[in-house]
Amino acid sequence: MYENEQKAERALLVAVDTGEYDAEVSMAELYELTRSAGAEPCGAMIQKRPAPESATCVGSGFLEEISNQCAALEIDLLIFDCELSPTQIRNIETETDVRTIDRTMLILDIFALRARSREGSLQVELAQLQYLLPRLSGKGTALSRLGGGIGTRGPGETKLETDRRHIRRRIDTIKEKLAEVEKHRSLLAERRKKNGVICVALVGYTNAGKSTLMNALTDAGVLAKDMLFATLDPTSRALRLPHGAQVMLIDTVGLVRRLPHHLVEAFKSTLEEAAGADLILNICDASSEETQEHLRVTQELFEYLGCVSPILSVFNKCDLLGINDFLGTSERVYISAKTGLGLDTLLLRIEEILGLLPVRKKLLLPFSESALAARIRRDCSVISEEYTENGLLLEAELTPELAVRTERFETGN
Repeated sequence: MYENEQKAERALLVAVDTGEYDAEVSMAELYELTRSAGAEPCGAMIQKRPAPESATCVGSGFLEEISNQCAALEIDLLIFDCELSPTQIRNIETETDVRTIDRTMLILDIFALRARSREGSLQVELAQLQYLLPRLSGKGTALSRLGGGIGTRGPGETKLETDRRHIRRRIDTIKEKLAEVEKHRSLLAERRKKNGVICVALVGYTNAGKSTLMNALTDAGVLAKDMLFATLDPTSRALRLPHGAQVMLIDTVGLVRRLPHHLVEAFKSTLEEAAGADLILNICDASSEETQEHLRVTQELFEYLGCVSPILSVFNKCDLLGINDFLGTSERVYISAKTGLGLDTLLLRIEEILGLLPVRKKLLLPFSESALAARIRRDCSVISEEYTENGLLLEAELTPELAVRTERFETGN
């Protein structure tokens, strides 16, 4: 018996430091992205330059060093921490004889690997095709397709033109299918709004612990792993708050700095649903040195989507800091989704922001309102109840919705 075991690709990471952003931090993130894609990062090389070289991204001398490293470390894949043009990729591969991809291609590959739902797969395919279309390269008339018969001889439609036509047709088909999915989602959103369903969205940087928090609050069973983009498909679950009110909790795809534009556009409908929630929980990793940068990336996306919903910053993974007690503020909460630290405070803060804190009232419910009394017992905290000749005398902490609905039954006795 022989077992076929696929060996992980050995990757060398390359970056050009132009001073536009922190190359070291970006390279560390690229390292984690490479691991998430299933490759083995075997080294990293950074060159400082005023601007990327137009032909090869890096200088000719540095490219020779890269080629030598690839040979010495038996590298299968070169990953550049920037977006490469087709010409740059071709020139680098010619010099190093190693397959070369850029940061965008790597992220697209991870998304393709993790997409499970029909909508997620369509969104990823759309982003891939939109990225591929301007990067197709042909071979002149060598692959010309000639017709048969008089008037059709000579250079016909090239293979390149045919490929472009097929890709454009496929992009149009995917957009039509996504429009149907988006229409269905908008109908569901309208129905939720009509039925008074309140939505709370979990958004934030990838690997900040959104899925772990989702599981801790709702037992959703969402995949939660220490890797970038472990969750791709949005998940919705009902969440009951401490005082009885129920909201819809939505887990969304994680964000990353310099997220490819094609991905933002492809996932725009999903992200817009999160941005339109009644409350957004901006989850970030409190143990990371890049916490403020992660918050900034998320905030920029909200601004791009025109988000007007209230935002609560939630600092997760506080257990890694070795501190068991944190003082939150009106705009931020400190928690550990893994240990449960601060979750009670978070739920109370959600109730406060959404105006769902209970209202204490005394009611005299007629015997004909037995269904309403049963709902109060089920969804609210009952302090006392007594049957009288005029009906049920009941004191309870009501949800805001029930408080409004029972106004006519209030009594001062």
